[in-house]
Amino acid sequence: FPLSSHPKAHHTNPYLTHLALRKAHEFLHWIHSHFNFQHTQSTSLEMAILIAKSKDTKSLWHFLKSTSNVNDSNINNNHNNNNNNNVITTATITCLIKVLAEQGLINEASLTFYRMRQFGCKPDIQAYNSLINAMCNVGNFTKARHLLQQMELPGFRCPPDTFTYTILISSYCRYGIKISGCKKAVRRRLYEANKLFRVMVFRGIVPDVVTYNALIDGCCKTYRVGRALELFDDMKKRGCVPNRVTYDSFIRYYCAVNEIDKAVEFLRDMQRLNDEGVVASCSSYTPIIHALCEVERVVDAWSFVVELVDRGFVPREYTYKLVCDGLVLKGEDELLNCEMHQRIKDGILERYRRTMKFKPVMNRKGYPEFEFFS
Repeated sequence: FPLSSHPKAHHTNPYLTHLALRKAHEFLHWIHSHFNFQHTQSTSLEMAILIAKSKDTKSLWHFLKSTSNVNDSNINNNHNNNNNNNVITTATITCLIKVLAEQGLINEASLTFYRMRQFGCKPDIQAYNSLINAMCNVGNFTKARHLLQQMELPGFRCPPDTFTYTILISSYCRYGIKISGCKKAVRRRLYEANKLFRVMVFRGIVPDVVTYNALIDGCCKTYRVGRALELFDDMKKRGCVPNRVTYDSFIRYYCAVNEIDKAVEFLRDMQRLNDEGVVASCSSYTPIIHALCEVERVVDAWSFVVELVDRGFVPREYTYKLVCDGLVLKGEDELLNCEMHQRIKDGILERYRRTMKFKPVMNRKGYPEFEFFS
């Protein structure tokens, strides 16, 4: 089986990981040198990923150059043949850009992109999108916008698509809200996101639900709900069906500003879209339950917990503990002496035991499994 297709463990030992990568690298080098093994496109991809994950960029450049068999005299010939005879393809380089970016080697990822022609490859839209995403993840929007401007040039063979603009819009919203501490910087990031959205529509590129969700979530988190509602109406006019992420953004906003009734309205609207695959889950109910507990409407919060369980979900431990404590303080603890309370306890306990099988590091001595159940 390909090495990159194996499932990732939840917890890994960095030393063992590095040792496994080095041994795999040595094995592939051994069969190549002793048995005259000729790499194919799939084996060269696996080998390149192994070297990239070990962060040995010098060996990576050597492997790519030796495997591609491309020199200055036949680069143009490889371009004309569309890489049919080259085991290093554009897809290989694109995958390497993603892997190097995940390892924190942003400069090396950028260098790999600009060295594509040395390996007989031409950058395509996926390669540009991968590099733009890598730049946005580290906050280098100047470089990302420079790449976008190249793609927007008239006659450019790799014009931007919906995914290109979605990467930048979501990154502007996410980076501005989570990392920037200055309100002016947050407003500037959101302004750039809205500007890119308008440019995207002007160029005739149709935004999808992911694009709308990123911008709506950014507007809701910066309390620009008016703009978020405009986008919500616009996406429905364009035939783009809102999903659970869209409604959850509005639910979280209205709960944060203590307009719980409007949050419930969005929850009911989402439930009416069940036939279209929009299903409310814990992420939809939890903000409403917490907001009701904060205003001491714990009986209403309990009714939403019951509704959530009836739909086949189990509330989070902290959420249910908050409701139970509120019922006890309000003298409504008789609601806890029912079958529903036992069902929720059993569901949380089963989820806890299932989690412990995959994440044993979470098990700490001295802490009871569920303190509020005792």
